[in-house]
Amino acid sequence: MTREASSHVTVHEHYCVESGPEPCGVVIFGASGDLTQRKLIPALFRLYERELLPENFYILGCARTAMSDDAFRRKMRTSFATNDKMAAFLDHCFYLSGDYKEFSFYRELRSRLAKLTEAFRTGSNRVFYLATPPNLYTEITNHLSESQLTKEDDDGSWARVVIEKPFGRDLQSAVALNRELHKKLTESQIYRIDHYLGKETVQNILMLRFANAIFDPIWNRQYIDNVQITVAESIGVEHRAGYYEQSGLLRDMFQNHLMEILALVAMEPPASFAANCVRDEKTKLLRAIRPLVEDRRGDNLVRAQYEGGRIDGETVVAYRQEADVAADSMVETFVAANLVIDNWRWQGVPFYLRSGKRLPRKVSEVAITFKKVPHSIFTPLMPDVLPANVMLLNLQPDEGIGLTIQAKKPGPKLCMASLAMDFNYREIFGTDSMPDAYERLLLDCMLGDQTLFVREDSMQLAWSLLTPLLQRWEGSGNSPPLCFYAAGSWGPQEAIALLQRQGRNWYTQ
Repeated sequence: MTREASSHVTVHEHYCVESGPEPCGVVIFGASGDLTQRKLIPALFRLYERELLPENFYILGCARTAMSDDAFRRKMRTSFATNDKMAAFLDHCFYLSGDYKEFSFYRELRSRLAKLTEAFRTGSNRVFYLATPPNLYTEITNHLSESQLTKEDDDGSWARVVIEKPFGRDLQSAVALNRELHKKLTESQIYRIDHYLGKETVQNILMLRFANAIFDPIWNRQYIDNVQITVAESIGVEHRAGYYEQSGLLRDMFQNHLMEILALVAMEPPASFAANCVRDEKTKLLRAIRPLVEDRRGDNLVRAQYEGGRIDGETVVAYRQEADVAADSMVETFVAANLVIDNWRWQGVPFYLRSGKRLPRKVSEVAITFKKVPHSIFTPLMPDVLPANVMLLNLQPDEGIGLTIQAKKPGPKLCMASLAMDFNYREIFGTDSMPDAYERLLLDCMLGDQTLFVREDSMQLAWSLLTPLLQRWEGSGNSPPLCFYAAGSWGPQEAIALLQRQGRNWYTQ
């Protein structure tokens, strides 16, 4: 029997301080697109509301679409609720149209930035955000470099370039992209953004592990039975079918989001919270992952595609019936994998990762299942009857932490029940909405903090693990067959069997 109970958590704030950046300009390429209006401008406005932008700043949107400064401001005005700070914020917003491939555009950009720099007294500090298709990254950075706009001077001025995923399509293209970027930029200037790393609950993995002495002694193979990472979506491909047909779920979710979460959960303690110390340990962890080897039974990996079904009471079509999807498409919309980490801490502990579309609900979580008690003193209860303790890290949408324990239930002398100790971010900290990931990441970029950004070596390591799979799937057809699952289910039966063959079950079903 399950019974809900109320609880009280007292919060003692020990240290909470936020640094503000130096005066700077933010230049957004692709400013007429959805990402700018839906995420970037709202995030910058919230930073402005919280007084975390410098007093001297400007935002210059760039795109091919012809638009005046006032038209750009009117368009951005629809991105957030009207309040008394909106007009002052929009006074810092400007727009420049042109063709990214034409050098004349960069001459005009250089002239415009010189005027804005003088008007807002920002010096030469600039963030260039490339909210564009990836095939434009090197072209834009080459032109910026040739125009001397990414040059960092001896006076301490800086220039940083933010690029969105995907960072290549496979190992070869990722290496090629990095090679081209490094012809014009140093690694310290490149900010590869994965918005998952900006989520409060993802950042909390580090504090949970390394600011609490009670966890590290049991965070290893002696006490943990298995770790499960789930990133599920209830939506289908929607308007992204054209992209998805070229990408698939392994590229879209595993190479970045899931691998980054895995690294934070499993890495060794860094020497400090400095960016390179944290990223060094993430890289070491990725190097320790054993290469994935497929077999036809699906002991290590299952790939699947959704068929028709029902989500929230509504009938939805199969992936192959979605607009712009090939009728015989072999693109995966679900992947489950059993990863092995070959190091001292995790030897013998399976890490189960899964992600998919058209699953019953949207959820991102990490479930850490501890080993069962070795001996039961509670006769006639045997050890295998007693449930294991589980720590659940809810990354979204109900951000928080849960822990299940066994406890005495009022009644007979031997009366045991599982208790769920949960804390929810919104309830405990009294916030109506969690800060958006882009707020954290944009602020960190302006501060020059790369901790939550993806470094070149870790990105290439993730690709090196997945590229052999992609080559087999897209090659001769020797790979195990594509499985199918009904929309609204938790994936194919083969994914359930992957764990059951090892005597385990998925935590969320």
